[in-house]
Amino acid sequence: MNSESIKKYVAEGIGTMVLVLFGCGTAAAVKCNGANIDAAYVLTALAFGLSIVAMAYSIGNVSGCHVNPAVSLGVLLTGGMDVKDFVGYVVSQFVGAIVGAALVGVIVGFDSSMGCNGLYDGNAMLSVLIEIVLTFTFVLAVLGATSKIENAHMAGLVIGLSLVLVHILGIHFTGTSVNPARSFGPAIFKGGAALSSLWVFILAPLAGGALAAVVWNFLQSDSDE
Repeated sequence: MNSESIKKYVAEGIGTMVLVLFGCGTAAAVKCNGANIDAAYVLTALAFGLSIVAMAYSIGNVSGCHVNPAVSLGVLLTGGMDVKDFVGYVVSQFVGAIVGAALVGVIVGFDSSMGCNGLYDGNAMLSVLIEIVLTFTFVLAVLGATSKIENAHMAGLVIGLSLVLVHILGIHFTGTSVNPARSFGPAIFKGGAALSSLWVFILAPLAGGALAAVVWNFLQSDSDE
């Protein structure tokens, strides 16, 4: 493993830690409840999006600031990275999420919600569908925003606002995952329902990311003809 790869993996770990700490930490601190459309709801959506903006303009030039296995899968399937880096990114993202969740527990309390995701009305299949749609939208925005070098100066802002967008809809239903690592970190500390439903928030975002990659590849091949 060369030093450039190590720097990328460290950057991804830090970025995911920040996302979980500030996104999930805000949700826990302000007691965000998806059933109530209030200031806590909006603050949580903004915290997730602004975390991405902050990291995009700090570590983006090192690793691309995926901080999300679903995004990394989308990049892999569109030819933007190799399998070795994909594995390194995903491992780093999960480690970063665990550290971030641990910090949320220490700062806000392990007895708080910790920003965990949950099934909508206890319905796993509906929750899977919601998360696939949300992740598809987000990853497609990421692939589009990063597709041209001339977009680089605005890509971080576009991606961050896209994450705010999917949270505005998704918090009410599942708390919005769109990121397996983001869901994994808090769930392993919280346990219970968060842990038992974790498979939904790993499987569905990966499916949504893969679907976005398939659609993006189709759109690109169509535009090249």
